[in-house]
Amino acid sequence: MNKVKKAKNIKILLTDVDGVLTDGGMYYTIKGDQMKKFHTRDGMGVTLLRKNEIPTIIVTKEKTIMVKKWAKKMKIEQLYESIQNKEEVLEEVCKKYKINSDQVAYIGDDINDIGLLKKVGFSASPKDAINQVQKIVDYVCGKKGGEGAFREVADLLIQNNS
Repeated sequence: MNKVKKAKNIKILLTDVDGVLTDGGMYYTIKGDQMKKFHTRDGMGVTLLRKNEIPTIIVTKEKTIMVKKWAKKMKIEQLYESIQNKEEVLEEVCKKYKINSDQVAYIGDDINDIGLLKKVGFSASPKDAINQVQKIVDYVCGKKGGEGAFREVADLLIQNNS
């Protein structure tokens, strides 16, 4: 089966933050405030998914005010913060939305994403994800994290589900 065809019938997109929605950089002001850069096209991807009735859910090990504010602004369906074992979120999401794991997509980029990437129906990574992730996902984006990789996956899901 063509791996991109696995993007058909996806009902929810889960996403990591650092290295996917951001470039993974840690920016600090002189006062020690941490900042993150989110790409505008990724935000539009969230909006387009919502319009196509595919909610976006964030799953991150971090807990920051910036992510919370961005999630609120983008009307993210749900934000799971401080998650160490990301694959544990999958069962809860499936129960809540009355779907199977093969109807869930996830985009991640690093070692702590591998467990969840292996359990979903469609898995993706940014172009600059670690090799271990790129080897196991269904789709490796042409874009890097924080540079439109999320939007690329959003467009792919919309195209395959319309």
